[in-house]
Amino acid sequence: MASTTHDDCLPDDAERALLVGRAWLADGAESTVNRAGPAVVAVRGDELIDLSDHVSTMADLLERDDAAYLVREAPGNTIGTLDEVLANGHGDTPRAPYLLAPCDVQAIKACGVTFAVSLLERVIEEQAGGDLKRAGELRQEIQSLIGGDLSRIKPGSDEAMALKAELQARGGWSQYMEVGIGPDAEVFSKAQPLSAVGHGARVGLHPASEWNNPEPEIVLAVDAEGHVRGATLGNDVNLRDVEGRSALLLGKAKDNNASCSIGPFIRLFDDHFGIDDVRSAQVSLRIEGSDDDFVLEGKSDMREISRDPLDLVAQTYGSHHQYPDGFMLFLGTMFSPIQDRDGEGQGFTHHLGDRVTIATPKLGALTNVVDRSDRLPPWTFGIRALLAHLSQR
Repeated sequence: MASTTHDDCLPDDAERALLVGRAWLADGAESTVNRAGPAVVAVRGDELIDLSDHVSTMADLLERDDAAYLVREAPGNTIGTLDEVLANGHGDTPRAPYLLAPCDVQAIKACGVTFAVSLLERVIEEQAGGDLKRAGELRQEIQSLIGGDLSRIKPGSDEAMALKAELQARGGWSQYMEVGIGPDAEVFSKAQPLSAVGHGARVGLHPASEWNNPEPEIVLAVDAEGHVRGATLGNDVNLRDVEGRSALLLGKAKDNNASCSIGPFIRLFDDHFGIDDVRSAQVSLRIEGSDDDFVLEGKSDMREISRDPLDLVAQTYGSHHQYPDGFMLFLGTMFSPIQDRDGEGQGFTHHLGDRVTIATPKLGALTNVVDRSDRLPPWTFGIRALLAHLSQR
């Protein structure tokens, strides 16, 4: 993929943003880490500062009351300029130091069908049985059956339950409708701790998939007490044909090598950025084909989400479920591309080499190139490797 500069990936107001991330350092790097491995870093101006003397993991930093001080002022070695580190991650074989996903030992959770538009597309996937060619003819039929504007219906409300009863009577109810307008949100495990890839990396499609798309989302960084500490961007790579065959294949559709991208940095909440900025954000998506000059652009407006972000956090964390290392929570997307790419009525699916950029002004931009999961470097650095790395400090 074409390399990016810090101007391409940082927030518009980067000079006042508290930005933290992770980078892979090399043996012999000027750092307290004395062997190759990950380190928590802070963005200061155009430089990345190693915070290894202060925190071992991003999960640790998100628990700290003095996180703002660590980002702004805590002493640490400079690992390089952001432009240098971004350039190192370009190409098939990155060289240290390069950016990683900004999360580490946190659980990676995701919410599905939190927008009316994506709800409709999930129902279409289900009715099509994962067959891309049937999706177009089903779309108008299902829209006619459901009727009305789903975006105005509050999940779990009396109006929602009345619509459920009507659709059940007409044979039009769906498991996706249940989590879309019912009282309980869909919350699933998107990826394993330490498995997400970051800005500049390639993202993976399962080789069996022929109908797939990116899902541009805001991702909340939540601490062990269920408090939202910041936000970043994510690409929940989505296999429409696999999930469309059966919701029980959700794990196969969602959790594959390099199928989860998060980054470039977590922006911590402070006086300049908070949950209301998340609620009002517009997340843009741009897909650029490398083999067909195809370009697709779209937006996901968080003001149209059917469940408030803090409600989604509360449905994930509580007395029913705890996360002692915190968690990252994908909030869902209204973007479900249907623009024809390979022929009339065939809708959208990825080509290998697609460049995907997800952006919003206060979080910056996350860019990745699409490849196949089985052709990408395997995920090998897990919890045991992290523990071994930390023991060498």
